[in-house]
Amino acid sequence: MRIGFFDSGIGGMTVLHQALRVLPNEDFIFYADTLHVPYGEKSKEEVREYIFNAVDFMANQGIKALVIACNTATSIAVDDLRKKYEFPILGIEPAVKPAVQSCQGTRKKVLVLATNLTLKEEKFHNLVNRLDQHDIVDSLALPGLVQFAENFEFREEKVVPYLKEKLSSYDLEQYRTIVLGCTHFPYFEDSIKKLFSHEVDIISGSMGTAKNLKRILEATNQINEGTGDILFFKSGYKVEDKDTLSNYKKLLVKLDELLLMSTKS
Repeated sequence: MRIGFFDSGIGGMTVLHQALRVLPNEDFIFYADTLHVPYGEKSKEEVREYIFNAVDFMANQGIKALVIACNTATSIAVDDLRKKYEFPILGIEPAVKPAVQSCQGTRKKVLVLATNLTLKEEKFHNLVNRLDQHDIVDSLALPGLVQFAENFEFREEKVVPYLKEKLSSYDLEQYRTIVLGCTHFPYFEDSIKKLFSHEVDIISGSMGTAKNLKRILEATNQINEGTGDILFFKSGYKVEDKDTLSNYKKLLVKLDELLLMSTKS
């Protein structure tokens, strides 16, 4: 059986990419709800309906585990999804805990970048209230990055001016750690770094989610010997178009390149 990955769009590919690293012999289904992207700008009720329809579809494909590779979807629906389905369901949340820990002993702060809906949700506020004992966590919604990613627009000359405008009221010198609280945002890590005159740590929850997935599969004796094959679906339809499949594969290559650059820096 395959492992399911679900997101509103291509952001979840950043989490799938990490899973391919830690579970290279598994087979996967990646479902992008492209008819309804972006989730972060819609009402909670709308998004819940989209999520449950998508997960119903994936469950009918026969999956042994599901990763909700979307911070917004996790914050809205992961608890209720776990009540409905018997297979393991993993979510992803902004990596506030390691970010706060990285700033201990310094006078620096944490900046969480996410979607409007993620930042409005009680789940996020509870997370910050639990961990942010010294009031060092700030947040900013960057919905434009989701649109850039969905349009395969990664050029710095387009992205950096948007980031500069959105961050213009922030004193960037005070931040040590940037949390990418949307799975679309890792595509723009290099562009984000260009805004800072000093070295900053940029983190997300993707690798932690992938490692947790591996632990769960090992604990339940569900590790398979697959081939790393991926089936792609868009809002209930299998992706057969060669150009689209080629674009998805290029995204995984891009993420390999970003990982290599991050390792060298």
